[in-house]
Amino acid sequence: MPLVTIDIIKDVFTHDQKQEMIKKVTETMVELEGENLRQVTWVRINEVQQGDWGIGGHCLTADDVHALARGQAAA
Repeated sequence: MPLVTIDIIKDVFTHDQKQEMIKKVTETMVELEGENLRQVTWVRINEVQQGDWGIGGHCLTADDVHALARGQAAA
């Protein structure tokens, strides 16, 4: 039974986007494993509080991630 865990910063993705992640990751796993394992493929999303996630020694917030997605530098 596969379990896929996705860690994200809280307030970056909407509920609908998280549902889409779950659906697409499940589809990808089924492509690799076969249809029979669909019903036992688990996808879990963990949300980390803003500021509790860091890259290169700098804490990131949802606003920083949104800026990066727009092609701008994080604050």
